[in-house]
Amino acid sequence: MTAVPQAQAPAPDTERAPEAERTPGRPAEAAVLTPQEAGRRARAVIEEIERAVVGKPEALRLVMLGVLAGGHVLIEDLPGLGKTLLARSFATTLGLDFRRIQFTPDLLPSDVTGAPFYDRRSGEMVFRPGPLFTQLLLADEINRTPPKTQAALLEAMAEGQVSVDGATRRLPQPFVVIATANPIEYEGTYSLPEAQLDRFLLRVRMGYLSTGLEASMLRARLDRAVPEPVLEAISSPAELLAMRAALEQVEVDDDLVDYVVALVNATRNDPQIQVGASPRGGLALVQLARARAMLAGRDYLTPEDVKALAVPTLAHRITLTPELWVRQIEADDVLARLVAAVPAPQTLPRAAGGPESGRVDAPGLAR
Repeated sequence: MTAVPQAQAPAPDTERAPEAERTPGRPAEAAVLTPQEAGRRARAVIEEIERAVVGKPEALRLVMLGVLAGGHVLIEDLPGLGKTLLARSFATTLGLDFRRIQFTPDLLPSDVTGAPFYDRRSGEMVFRPGPLFTQLLLADEINRTPPKTQAALLEAMAEGQVSVDGATRRLPQPFVVIATANPIEYEGTYSLPEAQLDRFLLRVRMGYLSTGLEASMLRARLDRAVPEPVLEAISSPAELLAMRAALEQVEVDDDLVDYVVALVNATRNDPQIQVGASPRGGLALVQLARARAMLAGRDYLTPEDVKALAVPTLAHRITLTPELWVRQIEADDVLARLVAAVPAPQTLPRAAGGPESGRVDAPGLAR
């Protein structure tokens, strides 16, 4: 028996207006933003989400960077750490249409993408869109469904479209997939193929709360007398697209391009790595680093932006040699070693007298 996704599909062959047009008082189009303005609005989104997701500022920033960079996010961690709450909170605060699919072993590709059906009234085959036709999709426990159903997401994640029954249909924009996976429970699961892992811009791990933060979370739950705080929609799909457009204004110096290439090449030449990062990994690292700079209120990149995101961007794109798996050495540890070993360009902040590109004219590299 086929599992039925929790989300209801929209009516057949109907164009759904963006959220910005359906919300009273919110303009359908956002003004052009500078990187500083976009970063300020992105920080406001994070502050609102922190009312619901307690004690995870780094995880929230990483997911926000993935959304700003126009990619998809894989959250890999244990059950009960707030992964679903995080995804739902981002959808609410950004004003995005939200659907959730609970992936199960008997889920079919048509349950995700939709399928044609026979309309008795017209006597014709009509396409009924699946829950994939949304703006933010939560793919819950994506590793619990077979590879055939996992592959149904590949075209959507890469191209923003779905091809069914000989026709190609565009997905709503913006389109973001936040997928969750349990990294330690293997019974009844299917490992994500490397081709699909490469489609995720970055991988995020949340981890347990400290005892103090966990006590604060429990006390806040008792004080508000409802399961979750009610978040406000402080942005819109049009504004998110404007923030993504502002990302392209963040300058990247040639030395930093060379630095990214050096990091990616290091993953291909290290003896502990069997398969290194693809060129798509370098592209993802540049865009995420630009998003980090924008979130910090800058319109230029620094080596610290690249260093901070190298592990979450590249670790899930490499394959370690078999002996490291036996020794329980993780890809994150190998990537962290490479980041420490590859020389980074020496830069100075612009305010400190650096040139327009942020480079230091004096030669030399700093580790």
